[in-house]
Amino acid sequence: MENRAVEAARLVDRLIRLVRSGVSRQGINPAQWEALRFLARANRFSRTPAALADYLVSTRGTVSQTLIALESKGLVLRRQSSRDRRSVELELTSRGLEMLETDPLIELASDLGKSGSDDGLASVTEILRDALRRALQRNDSRPFGVCRSCRYFRKDASGRGKHHCGLIDEPLSEKESDLICSEQQPA
Repeated sequence: MENRAVEAARLVDRLIRLVRSGVSRQGINPAQWEALRFLARANRFSRTPAALADYLVSTRGTVSQTLIALESKGLVLRRQSSRDRRSVELELTSRGLEMLETDPLIELASDLGKSGSDDGLASVTEILRDALRRALQRNDSRPFGVCRSCRYFRKDASGRGKHHCGLIDEPLSEKESDLICSEQQPA
């Protein structure tokens, strides 16, 4: 009998391949989908080509080509950073946000939701998070975690939802606190 961990890894790999197999029918290749997903989940400080390359574990040249394609499709805007004129900030357009409503991962999430109880799904999610943490350590990659779970996150004590990032000394809204950050360091 095959080891369950190996079987689970093969199932994850097969699911990813199936999700990726249908993405080009919408005119978006897998790397472009991953870039759109990242930009939708990243905070304003992390929506840069360099952070995207780190997140995708890709070269900056590859990411540059991906961004050129997304810009030409009207899904992403690239502009000079308001904080650092040497940097570039990326933003999803309304069309890019609309495209994410048809993200193939939504179908996979629906299938996973139909497959069992919330408790079972919570257990699987925890197992996958733990495996991701180990893979990130092994590959010496950044965690890109949620601001709220970062050691630099300062929760607003007043209850007005104005949190703070202690690393870059910037305010964070309630919504931004739930986005991923390239500088995140687990608390």
